[in-house]
Amino acid sequence: MFEEVGPTQPISNPLASIPHEQLLDDVTRFSQDNGLEDYIPLMRKGALIAQNPTGFERIEGPEALNSDEIDVLKRETARKWKVPWVLYLTIATCSIGAAVQGWDQEGSNGANLSFPTQFGIGGNSDHDVLLVGLINSAPYIGSSLLGCWVSDPLNNWLGRRATIFISAIFCLVTPIAGAITQTWEQFLVTRLLLGIGMGIKASTVPIFAAENSPAPIRGALVMSWQLWTAFGILLGCSANLAVGHAGDIAWRLQVGSAFIPAVPLTVLIFFCPESPRWYIKKKRYRDAMKSLLRLRNHPVQAARDLYAIQAQVKIEAEAIGKSSYRMRFIELFTIPRVRRATLASFVVMIAQQMCGINIIAFYSSTVFKEAGTSDFNALLASWGFGAVNFLFAFPAIWTIDTFGRRSLLLFTFPNMAWSLLAAGLSSLIPESSPAHVGLMALFIYVFAVFYSPGEGPVPYTYSAEVFPLSHREVGMSWAVASCLFWAAILSVTFPKILAATGVLGAFCLYAGFNIVALIMIFLWMPETKQRTLEELDYVFAVPTGVFMKYQLTKVAPWWFKRNILWRHNADLEPLYHFDEIEDVAADPSSGSSPDDPGTVSNTGATVNTMELVMAPTQSTATATATGADAIALAAQMERDEAAFRRAS
Repeated sequence: MFEEVGPTQPISNPLASIPHEQLLDDVTRFSQDNGLEDYIPLMRKGALIAQNPTGFERIEGPEALNSDEIDVLKRETARKWKVPWVLYLTIATCSIGAAVQGWDQEGSNGANLSFPTQFGIGGNSDHDVLLVGLINSAPYIGSSLLGCWVSDPLNNWLGRRATIFISAIFCLVTPIAGAITQTWEQFLVTRLLLGIGMGIKASTVPIFAAENSPAPIRGALVMSWQLWTAFGILLGCSANLAVGHAGDIAWRLQVGSAFIPAVPLTVLIFFCPESPRWYIKKKRYRDAMKSLLRLRNHPVQAARDLYAIQAQVKIEAEAIGKSSYRMRFIELFTIPRVRRATLASFVVMIAQQMCGINIIAFYSSTVFKEAGTSDFNALLASWGFGAVNFLFAFPAIWTIDTFGRRSLLLFTFPNMAWSLLAAGLSSLIPESSPAHVGLMALFIYVFAVFYSPGEGPVPYTYSAEVFPLSHREVGMSWAVASCLFWAAILSVTFPKILAATGVLGAFCLYAGFNIVALIMIFLWMPETKQRTLEELDYVFAVPTGVFMKYQLTKVAPWWFKRNILWRHNADLEPLYHFDEIEDVAADPSSGSSPDDPGTVSNTGATVNTMELVMAPTQSTATATATGADAIALAAQMERDEAAFRRAS
């Protein structure tokens, strides 16, 4: 299993303790055994860079880097957005997949104004209200109960690209089928099938983007999922508005138009390179090298990343061994490191539903009509929400890797709470006043302003990166299923809540949910910004109890002193130290001492050693993060954690 990190235990680079000559022998043998003979000189350079990512200028001998190689490694962080066009193509394709998601979601928003009447379920009885909610929730039921879970075996057997292609076929066919249905039962079935495709796609696309992206810009590139989901919502709103006066067939056009972005997705996905991490997991190292050569600026970066990733995959394989799909699912809740990622991803995903965004995305037209406006004006107001949601998603491209995932959420959730509360209170204004609908729309737009750069992009970005490679598919399936299951619950229940409590009660309820979600994020969600996917194993090695205690006893008092008492000189004791590797032995043949701290990067970004700074304890855990002896140490680590909690 993955081992716990002791209270003051340094995290070791799994390559750092290997002597120079042994490392070169290992990488030569690795290359010969895996069809990389023609890359041996390059792989030897890459292994030395992976061993000490900050010391590449001091490599000597035949493996010394030339000026071009040194320059490209220096520019890796200084000009982090200079990446190959193939990587941008990959992200653009993933963005189209996200737009499909948003358009599919928004089609039902406009259709809600007319399809219930056409199918004879447009009354106010509990039967009709719940049926409309069931049809709206059907894509999310299909996703959470089936689509998300079949993505793991599909990814395992077929790879990321083929899995996305299959999902695109579902998203291409089912909107057209939904548009020609003649009964609500037929419409329900097409929506359930659409959900299967949406679940497969939502579980795979963020992983595909994350695994192909370098760490310095991974958050910004992966968050394109939400940015283009928001764009898809805007397109869906625009389509709803464009056919709003089409009469009885308007809802059919609104639902059917969602097939449009699925067309380029089915074509472009096979022009993108497959995930190199998936190839490495399948021991297809030569294919992995081909992918990395297309995704990185220079071959030396590809060689470095290939060797670093395979080292981490080897660690995971030794720690976990071969496991079935069922076992991997069980391990989401039994392996401490994975369990913490499971908890964090669940928190950030369910928070997306608790914040209230989907009651607006699904039912904004209904809410505005309930407030007293006409059908077309309701569609127009919903289009305004879609536009604001899309435009204000752009700041997250810069902020998500600057301020971090956690910080964005802690800032935006209180603001979403008060804006929803204000929108609800606006319903108390008499309907005869223009301010009744105007202020309600304004505060819903303000809500979108805060949602779009925060809880909008963070959940899928965060969930795609927190799980180790061995559990990444099933972990992402869990996260997306959690999100979409609760989206289905909201879709079913919100019409009843709205009928029972009105706009005021519904919005006040979700304002309260925002505060609950804020507390959950504060206690259970570690920061992940600018960490490589492999380094996050070490972040999630911190016991949950230790993390919670740090937030309550260190972070909360510091925040109060700094923001309430205005003591700007207040210091916050860090939970981790990420210390730069200070020096490299002058003689490269000496290698690195086993006691030297350091963390390997799979991307070439400057990587740091992490040391936990916590209260002293008598714990004597000696495990490093290399993971090779994890199974033997697992029980000892659990005892150390319990002892530390008692001591602190």
